Amino acid sequence: MGIWRDDQLLGPTAAQQRSVLAMLLMEPGRVVSVDRLVMAIWGEDPPGSARNAVQVQISKLRRILTALPETELTTSAKGYCLTAPRPAVDLHRFRDLVREARTAHDERAAELLRAALRLWRGPALADVAGGWLSDTVGAGLEEERRAAMEECAAIDVRAGRHHEAVVRLSALVAEHPLRERSVALLMEALRRSGRRADALALFRATRQRYAEELGIEPGEELQRLHRQALDTRPDTRPDAPSGTSPEPHPAPEAADAPDAPGDTDDTAATPVAGAAAVPQQLPPDVAHFTGRERELAGLDALLRNAGRAPTAAVIGVIAGSGGLGKTTLAVHWAHRVRDRFPDGQLYVNLRGFGPTGSAMTVAEAVRGFLDAFQVPAHRIPATVEAQTALYRSLLADRRVLILLDNARDAEQVRPLLPGSPGCLVVLTSRNELTGLVVAEQARPLPLDLFGRAEARDLLIGRIGAERAAAEPQAVEDVVTVCAGLPLAVAIVAARAATHPRFQIAALADELHDARGSLDAFEGGDATTDVRAVFSWSYHTLGDDAARLFRLLGVHPGPYIAAPAAASLTGVDVPQARRLLGRLTRAHLIAERSPGRYAFHDLLRAYATELTQECDPADDRRAALHRVLDHYLHSAFAAGRAFTPHREPIALAPARSGVTVETFTAHAQALTWFTQEHAVLIAALQRAADAGFETHAWQLAWTLMEFLDQLGHWHDQHTVHRIALDAARRVADPAGQAYACHGLGLADFRMGLYERARGHLLRSLDLHGETANPIGQARIHVALNMTAERQGRDEELLYHARRSLELYQVAGHRKGEAYALNNLGWAYAVLGDFQQTLVHCAKALALLQEAGDGRGESAAWDSLGYAHHHLGDHQQAITCYRHAVELRRGLDERVREAESLHRLGDAQRTAGDVAGARASWRAALSRFDALGHPDADRVRAELAGLGEPRPGES
Repeated sequence: MGIWRDDQLLGPTAAQQRSVLAMLLMEPGRVVSVDRLVMAIWGEDPPGSARNAVQVQISKLRRILTALPETELTTSAKGYCLTAPRPAVDLHRFRDLVREARTAHDERAAELLRAALRLWRGPALADVAGGWLSDTVGAGLEEERRAAMEECAAIDVRAGRHHEAVVRLSALVAEHPLRERSVALLMEALRRSGRRADALALFRATRQRYAEELGIEPGEELQRLHRQALDTRPDTRPDAPSGTSPEPHPAPEAADAPDAPGDTDDTAATPVAGAAAVPQQLPPDVAHFTGRERELAGLDALLRNAGRAPTAAVIGVIAGSGGLGKTTLAVHWAHRVRDRFPDGQLYVNLRGFGPTGSAMTVAEAVRGFLDAFQVPAHRIPATVEAQTALYRSLLADRRVLILLDNARDAEQVRPLLPGSPGCLVVLTSRNELTGLVVAEQARPLPLDLFGRAEARDLLIGRIGAERAAAEPQAVEDVVTVCAGLPLAVAIVAARAATHPRFQIAALADELHDARGSLDAFEGGDATTDVRAVFSWSYHTLGDDAARLFRLLGVHPGPYIAAPAAASLTGVDVPQARRLLGRLTRAHLIAERSPGRYAFHDLLRAYATELTQECDPADDRRAALHRVLDHYLHSAFAAGRAFTPHREPIALAPARSGVTVETFTAHAQALTWFTQEHAVLIAALQRAADAGFETHAWQLAWTLMEFLDQLGHWHDQHTVHRIALDAARRVADPAGQAYACHGLGLADFRMGLYERARGHLLRSLDLHGETANPIGQARIHVALNMTAERQGRDEELLYHARRSLELYQVAGHRKGEAYALNNLGWAYAVLGDFQQTLVHCAKALALLQEAGDGRGESAAWDSLGYAHHHLGDHQQAITCYRHAVELRRGLDERVREAESLHRLGDAQRTAGDVAGARASWRAALSRFDALGHPDADRVRAELAGLGEPRPGES
């Protein structure tokens, strides 16, 4: 951080001056108040002389800035303002270059991004005073730099500059190994440069780190790249990435249209003497095609396999939901390879899904193919079986490409498959046609939604790059609302193209106004109306599957598992799994991870419309009640396994038809909470919005320990704010008490101690009103922790003793053990370590007797602290190691980091500097991952051991 002129650093040399300069340069030309400058230097605990010190630094900056006549530092009643040309400030030059790059073509974008990244001289704000500015503003700036590095690397990968991408990304991944986008780009760069083994090794290391540090599996993108890296077949894809074609996408009517042009099953050409005709039945190729590089590569691999299949025809099944462009893809690829099939190309639209609801019969399809081969009418047998045999005879020893479009099921397709090798069959269907995959070894080629880049390219290709560049944010808004569905993007693009004077922003606003409805995606006829296209799949469902699909519009979360689906519909779990399987095979939902199903936003809107139209309001509310009961009672059960010592709350019985999941171990509950985390928060919000206020605050209660222990404190604050508002609406003091406890704990974890204290005192009063001594005891524990952090020593023993008294009066043995440990810790804070040993030893014995590993770990930690301060460092190290081991086994990330920090203290005092460094590094890694306020303290202690600061070698 500094002021430069002609490559000469003019200053400042003091960290406080750099903090002031940074704040002024964030927004040149705008006034920055003295209070904000004080905050930048000293954080929330400034000295009394802070304002005078700021004035001194301003004066020194003015002297430095006199060398730059284009700048001006002025003073006003509101604060200070530094005026400087925007290009003179590296940060704003960087942002301008990145902004320009995002609207440029790849090569130009790469030049701009490299120029932007060359402006960085090291970590953002690493040399300013204090930690507040670097941890808040600096963290955001570093995120901007990382995003630009990823964008530049992505362009290098697309352009074939794999080595450059690997170098750039390796450094980024080493610094941020859990950053999924960087890891994905590095895997792709390694794979494309021929380093497949390195790509696989990177995935394995990332997967292990995700499991150890986050408790989750890598995301879908990394899983897909892993599968690609495992594929040892030659990769014939060009280096250019998907979605880079400047040409527009096919017209919407071509996207998955069931009645595509070229359906010539009723036509026959003039016979050719001496030989069967060479049919050329492919519908016209689209004028332009965008994206789908991965899928095209899969079809190319299918073609290579066709040349190696000695005994059977090769079959590929392009399956996906309506509107994805299956027909467009198949026809486009067929035209690309038609010269590889000199004996002709057959095409038929089997009408498996369409506005008429009438699928083509086998007899119609076979007769159409015989006509295409110009078989004279008098030679066509009378029965379908004989016609099928003649059709297969005509295909024998020929190389024919057969495109069977819009198939309903495997039985409709089987008679149309060749009986001998040489031919290649491509099928499109909304069903998975699993029977063909199993029996005929057809290769599935699933089609999914467009990625953002593909959807953006489709839209830009249709409306023109210049028009899109004029309204980049509106383009992004349209892409978001279209949810990756090519048909939806094509409809909006067609509307924009036919109204060239309309602003894209106006169309985006129109889409937002219709959110939750498909009215904005009516394309003018059945084949280009998103609602109609979806309906063709829906109407093939049986009654039970159709009902489940509709009620998924009631479900609050981003995905659903079978037990929740069973509760939603009031059926048993096996029946729910069967129904989910039917919806998956119909491509109305997708199994995004094993056992968890989701659908995109437009299908959700369709399901919501259907349930509001078809299901009475009472049925919809009953379904919502059942699924909320499922999540509440299942989360309650998971919470009991996750934190066995916690005093339960009383729940109303679950309704009939509700499936409640069961848990026998902490690890099982942790896995479930991790998987269902987002759904539970969505369910809580829906409960509050829909008038299920008790469900809302009780769900927040069930989530509190999980969110706290895994460091999700912002979520903790959000859910308990919702819970408190809900409990207040129904005047429920117990619910308000628990919600205030959750808010207080979240604020405590985030270092907002005074605000935490206010919430906790309110909770204490409310528990008193409801005569809940156990609730009061728990609040006294929390107030004890808060008093320690605030330095309120006079309150420590009071809260600790009051908690112990309340637990003893209630006969709560486990709570008494916890309170004994807390009392011992209070003595430790006050310096009476002998009393700490007495009380914490009693607590440890009780907790070991109860088999409570969580409480035992706390007692070991307290004993370690006392031994350390009594000079018995080896005994302290032993105690701390017990605590760390227990907390790591329970995945208590916050408490493990705290024990690691104190273990390092004991090791350093005992002379084990290497051990202290290792313990503090591990603690810092966990604190940083959690965003914990103690991270700075550990970082400073490591620096005291000679640990290099960020950016130093």
